[in-house]
Amino acid sequence: MNAAARDHVMAIDQGTTSTRVIVFDSHGQIAGAAQREHRQIFPHPGWVGHDAAEIWRVTRALLVEALALSHVPAHRIASIGITNQRETTVVWDAATGRPISDAIVWQDTRTQTIVDEFASHPEGLDRLRGITGLPLNTYFSATKLRWILDSVPGARERAERGELRFGTMDSWLVWNLTGGVKGGRHVTDVTNASRTLLMDIARLEWSDEACALFGVDPSLLPEIVPSVGVIAEVTAVPELAGVPVAGILGDQQAATFGQCAFAEGDAKNTYGTGGFLMVNTGERPVASTSGLLTTVAYRIGEAAPVYALEGSVAVAGSLQHWLRDNLGLFRDSSEIEGLATSVPDTGGAMIVPAFSGLYAPRWKADARGVIVGLTRFVTKAHLVRAASEAIAFQSVEVIDAARTDTGHSLAELRVDGGASASDFLMQFQADLLGIDVVRPQMLETTALGAAYAAGLATGVWPDLAALAANWREGRRFTPAMGAEERARRLRLWEKAVTRSLDWMDDDVRDSIGLQAQ
Repeated sequence: MNAAARDHVMAIDQGTTSTRVIVFDSHGQIAGAAQREHRQIFPHPGWVGHDAAEIWRVTRALLVEALALSHVPAHRIASIGITNQRETTVVWDAATGRPISDAIVWQDTRTQTIVDEFASHPEGLDRLRGITGLPLNTYFSATKLRWILDSVPGARERAERGELRFGTMDSWLVWNLTGGVKGGRHVTDVTNASRTLLMDIARLEWSDEACALFGVDPSLLPEIVPSVGVIAEVTAVPELAGVPVAGILGDQQAATFGQCAFAEGDAKNTYGTGGFLMVNTGERPVASTSGLLTTVAYRIGEAAPVYALEGSVAVAGSLQHWLRDNLGLFRDSSEIEGLATSVPDTGGAMIVPAFSGLYAPRWKADARGVIVGLTRFVTKAHLVRAASEAIAFQSVEVIDAARTDTGHSLAELRVDGGASASDFLMQFQADLLGIDVVRPQMLETTALGAAYAAGLATGVWPDLAALAANWREGRRFTPAMGAEERARRLRLWEKAVTRSLDWMDDDVRDSIGLQAQ
């Protein structure tokens, strides 16, 4: 088969609430797609789990389904790229391929006691920041891995005997795709490794100091590979047998790649389950003084890595899911826009969605969600509008922090993610920021970034310039709010946030049964 005929790329986008597989052509357009949600497991307050075996079964089925829907023959698939929810932690038996527990999701806070244990150190939560670029927090993989090793009977002993494997979802999928118990590659890329609290961000190697601190045996850990490069061929899906897996990027790094934010200073903001700002800082890691995370943006082959500053917001689109699933305020997400715009304002109500504490830039683990300003006047429409506004307010905080760290203001903000489809939210975001918000034609930028990485490794695209040529502006939102009104809104947000702080204490933990868990 002529290599030139291999002109399509598949992307696996393994997200927090669903997995999708998309087939892209050489112009970055969708030829076929399939998506399926997976279970969210909430056994105790603060616990969030996934069934990794279910996710693998779903992914395998979606690969076949998306290929069929694309009407692209398998011999035209050049490669497969993977992007994934990043910090979510899976530990599995190398001999059987079975996970030894539910995967612990990035939003999970059960490991707060581990974080508190380390916080007594003189350097506190910044104990590993100089090595990893990250603060000690339940968000990252290392605390989750330690919890599994300490809590699952026999896990630590099995790990010491070399019987177990650890990975984020990219590692789990690649291992299964490329053979599993019959020789699957145990790898992760630099972007996902940079979110574990275990990687030396300058050397791009596992840190002996971090591993020792968390009691992690090195035999558990995957090999760290570039984001762009051929890893191994698919063996577990007969329809795609022989197709190389050639790109891995954590979801926010993939969105950055898909938005073609390749130049230092380029930025994007993703409105997904959480909210994630990423600013390209070039070939040097920038230490944040404003509560942002230093992370790896991508690495192409053996070239120098590209770094980024990231502002991570724990709850964005998941707030809307909560209103739907837990409160029943609407049946379908398609109703959100209509409800939010059916009222002129929030009726004085504000929501601070600190369901897992507050992430960047505040990093307040003891915060919890609040709704303030309630009166008898407030309706579900006001609350839905307040939820959308909360997403935008949180993004302002991380963008302001990035401005402080870099010394540069953004000229405009490129956006993506499911919630960015909301014209109301994007206009409100532009109003609060005072800069243009630009939404591309292609909203599936996370999957597109994974496809770009894989296609770059296998010759579908020759270079970054060819990728950038595919980017197209969809709609531009220009600020319409005056400076005085903008300042008033931000003051009210700050007032609301103060009401969410310092909530979690021993009395609260006792009241919801956390002390016994």
